[in-house]
Amino acid sequence: AGAVELLTEARAWPETGRPRRAAVSSFGVSGTNAHVILEHVPAPAPDSDGERAGGEGPLPLPLPVSARGHQALQAQAARLDTHLAARPEQELTDVAQALATTRAALEQRAVVVAADREEARHGLTALAHGTAAPSVLTGSADLEGKVVFVLPGQGSQWAGMGAELLDSSPVFAQAMAECAEALAPHVDWSLLDVVRQAPGAPTLDRCDVVQPASFAVMVSLARMWRSHGVEPDAVVGHSQGEIAAA
Repeated sequence: AGAVELLTEARAWPETGRPRRAAVSSFGVSGTNAHVILEHVPAPAPDSDGERAGGEGPLPLPLPVSARGHQALQAQAARLDTHLAARPEQELTDVAQALATTRAALEQRAVVVAADREEARHGLTALAHGTAAPSVLTGSADLEGKVVFVLPGQGSQWAGMGAELLDSSPVFAQAMAECAEALAPHVDWSLLDVVRQAPGAPTLDRCDVVQPASFAVMVSLARMWRSHGVEPDAVVGHSQGEIAAA
């Protein structure tokens, strides 16, 4: 009933004076189920480039800094402060973007929040000297945290997935062979032929093929990861992945 239909191509979404809302389904292959409704939020127009609306001045920027240890973090902050002093022509937005996207994220971390160069240098100086400042946040990242295997549902597959691993990983190949043997009495196709895209093998477009094939690939990947010493503290899955996780 109704006029709800799935999109098959890009479509214009004109502004009509009413809030625009989109329904998102978490199913890989879906009908018209909606699990989340997203509504657009009009962005406030700034008075000038990089400034807030209403003349409140520049927007604050996060300047992330990280290092292996506390002393190295302080030294990194001092180097960044020296860089800002030596390069007054460099925009603070460019510095913030470079720090966030081109630098490694190591264990000891800090963020200096600053709306201008003066605030940035004040925060970096405080960080370099190990003193507290309202604009400086510090902490330690847990890079050795717990391991979770997250297994996806239908829709994450692609033609040829796992084919190279069949030849390069004996553990993966053995697990896939066991899955193929278990499936054989229940299907009229070969799992290994499907993965290798052998002539005459059915494609992953068929639900009765993609679901058991995805299951086999997921459990075989998990066995391969474990063979390399990656042991999960938890295993979770969505849709088809729930069965593999179990």
